[in-house]
Amino acid sequence: MTQGRKITVIVVAVVGIVSTPLVWLLNGPGAGQFVGASVQAGVGVAALVWAVFQRPASAGPSDRVDRTGTAADGGNTAIRRPGGRGRGSATAKRTGDATGNGSNSGIDYSN
Repeated sequence: MTQGRKITVIVVAVVGIVSTPLVWLLNGPGAGQFVGASVQAGVGVAALVWAVFQRPASAGPSDRVDRTGTAADGGNTAIRRPGGRGRGSATAKRTGDATGNGSNSGIDYSN
């Protein structure tokens, strides 16, 4: 769950916990209104607890390469993320040699 959605759920839950039961109970509640207010508050508390314990969304895949070969004549032997697309980490260790124009043996963010 993204941070923005988590905050939205928490705010809506708090509003649901406080506002609806108060509106119902201020006008001299009957038994049905009291039960309805209790259920509404319980659902709000459950949503609040659920949102608080949600983990943040993952940043994306983790790309790793190790011991790549040799890139020649515009070749690529490692990670390619054109234009920097993609979320998450990218790690290249012990890459091979890159010879020739446009060759890459590490992480390529070019278009």
